[in-house]
Amino acid sequence: MDKKGRVKMVDVSEKKSTLREAAASGAVIMNKETLKLITDKKITKGDVLETARLAGIMAAKKACDIIPLCHQLNLLSVGIEFKADKRKGRIDIEAKAKCKGETGVEMEALVAASVAALTIYDMCKAVDRGMVISDIMLLKKSGGKSGTWER
Repeated sequence: MDKKGRVKMVDVSEKKSTLREAAASGAVIMNKETLKLITDKKITKGDVLETARLAGIMAAKKACDIIPLCHQLNLLSVGIEFKADKRKGRIDIEAKAKCKGETGVEMEALVAASVAALTIYDMCKAVDRGMVISDIMLLKKSGGKSGTWER
C-alpha cells in the first residue's frame, strides 16, 4: 500500500537479478478405484497426469494474470512430478519453477501445483466427486537477498 492506502505493485527495480527457484506441493485424495483408473489410463477424458502436467506448466506462465500485483516473470523452466500412492488413494504433486530475475517464483510454483490438482479433479469428477485437494504449500525457495528457505 502507498501512503494514501492505495494498492501498488512492489517496485523490484533496485533488486539484484539472481537465479530464483521454488518448489511447491499439493495432493489429490480420491477413491482407490479412481486412482487405478488414472494409473491405468482409463479415464474417458484422456491421460489425466499428462494433461495435469501441461495445465500446471501453462498456469505457472499465467500466474501474473490471476494473482493481483504478482510480477510477470520470464520463466526458465517449470516442471511437475506426480507420485501415486495406491495404498492411500492419493496423488502427490510437486511443482518446480525457475527464473533469473529480481523477484521470486514461489507463486508460479504454487499456481502450477494448484492447477495440476484442479485438472486432476476436473478430469475425474464424473467418477469421483468426493475427491479432496489438499496440502498446497511452498516446499522450498532459493535466490535473492533472503536466500534459501525450506519447509
